[in-house]
Parts: sequence; structure tokens; C-alpha cells
Amino acid sequence: MNTYQMNPIGHISSPYKEKFAVPRQPGLIQDGGGQLILHTPYNHPDAVRGLEQFSHLWLIFVFHQTAQQGWHPLVRPPRLGGNTKMGIFATRSTFRPNPIGMSLVELKKVNTQNQSVVLDLSSLDLVDGTPVLDIKPYLPFAESRPNAIAGFAQEAPDNEMSVFFSQLALEQLQHYANEYPHLSRFITQVLQQDPRPAYKKNEQSNRIYAVHLLEFNVRWQVSGQQTLVLDIEPR
Repeated sequence: MNTYQMNPIGHISSPYKEKFAVPRQPGLIQDGGGQLILHTPYNHPDAVRGLEQFSHLWLIFVFHQTAQQGWHPLVRPPRLGGNTKMGIFATRSTFRPNPIGMSLVELKKVNTQNQSVVLDLSSLDLVDGTPVLDIKPYLPFAESRPNAIAGFAQEAPDNEMSVFFSQLALEQLQHYANEYPHLSRFITQVLQQDPRPAYKKNEQSNRIYAVHLLEFNVRWQVSGQQTLVLDIEPR
């Protein structure tokens, strides 16, 4: 059997600094934008000539944070509550024979200044530092299938969580408002997705959760369908 060695063409700069709380699909968090920074020798302006003509791109990337954990023939998709098992090839689980993923992202701008190539992207579902193997333009005429059947993931997930901020968190948001004017909206969008593991979602406890977003450690608690942001501390 042949084997193939691939080199990343670049890496992702993302507000999601850890795997926890990364959206499970692209396009869910409107304020969760980032950049694809191309590496030498792929950061030549000629390599992206004409790319600005496309609004959306496919990114082929590596699940680098779970690659060493190997693959499993059966996995538990979060959309099924974390209890029902499905075959790995019937899901988008990260635990794959080859740890490769694909993400459809919106291209906002192509920057080719100072001997570098940086793509501004919106609505990412990728953790900071994700290695990217390839870029392909999205072609609606060939790839959009409105009548496609998508099994257990036919509909977009519901955002049932209501997000509130403690007085301390509100004061901290005000303090960072000049540098991060959309921080409140971004945190709200992330926590509305309820990033807790699926098996935790029916749990009633006073557990405090924390996640590294942008340059902050965000802590929150959940009660029923309500999330309370406790504090937002700089890292």
C-alpha cells in the first residue's frame, strides 16, 4: 500500500485557543472570524491570483490536536446526545483513520503585502494553529445540493441557550470595549451553542466551566436553558 507525505501550506489564526467550545460546523458563529497565514514557499502572491473572485473556500486541514489518539470505527455524534453510536464514516468526528477535515469558510479579503499572503476568513470552526493542507474554491453550481438528505444532521442545531452576564463580567466587558468592541456578542454566540459535552447537557450541577477565547479565560455556569457568564479574565 502506498503512503503519502503532505506538508501544510499554512496555519489558522483563530479566536478559539483550545478545542473546547470550537463550533462543530463553520458558519455558526458570525463573529468567530480569523485568518489563514500561508507558509513559505506557498506564500507567493501568484499562488492566490484570482482567489478574490470567490466568496467561499474549502479548507482541507489536519485535526492536529487529536491525531495521536488514533481512530475508532464507532463514535458518538454530539447531535445524537452522545449516546448513540454511528460509524466513523457516517460522521464528521475528529477520530479518523487519516486525521483530515474540511471546512467551508467565507473569504473576506486576500492580503498580499510585505512578502506574505494572509486570507481573512469569517465564521471559522477551527482551533488556533490548525495546519491547512490545501485551499479549493467553492463552486455553488457543482456543490450546492438543496435537496440532499443529511441523516441525523438534516437541520441546523437549535440555539436554545439564553446567555446572561454577571455584574462583574459586564464591568470587565466595559473595560475591554475599546480593544474588543464585539466581545460580548462573540461570547454570547459561542455559549448559545452550549459547548458542553452532549452527555453533560441534562446534568444539574453548579459546575463552573471555562474556555480560552481570544486573549481571555471565560468562566460560566449553566442552569437549565440559561448560561451565566461569571467573569472574563485576561490570560
